[in-house]
Amino acid sequence: MPNCTPAHLDYLDRAPYKEVNVVDLPATPEQVFAVFKDGEAWPKWFHVIDKVTWTSPEPYGVGTTRTVHLGPLKADEYFFNWEENRRFSFYFSATNLPFMKTLVEDYLLEAKGPNTTRFTYTVAYEPALPLKLSGPVGRAILARSFKRASRALVNYLQP
Repeated sequence: MPNCTPAHLDYLDRAPYKEVNVVDLPATPEQVFAVFKDGEAWPKWFHVIDKVTWTSPEPYGVGTTRTVHLGPLKADEYFFNWEENRRFSFYFSATNLPFMKTLVEDYLLEAKGPNTTRFTYTVAYEPALPLKLSGPVGRAILARSFKRASRALVNYLQP
């Protein structure tokens, strides 16, 4: 698979493109983080994901890897930040389709009440040539996908 460029949290401030979605979730940070660690849960709320396979053993943390299948796209991810029940961040280390040069996702959870968590979902990226050629249309499709995932997580966590 083509390699992607590793990046870290500072990339969130310097990436050519960045999408930020913020939603309040009806759950505690611990409950939300448990959903994030459950590979079988992802396709139930992040509807473009078909399958998540953790390729590192538990306990997960910095250095953990996983593979995510999104239709024809397969992406290997490397977790460079892991704060249990609060935050994690990863970058694409490789994909089978050359659509991203660099992609970082950051998942931040902040308790806002006894059963409410503010979820800030940030995706920062530099597209590779095929996605770059799609211009604003391709970026809009990505932005819509990230926004839908955030909203779908709210629905998934509804009691």
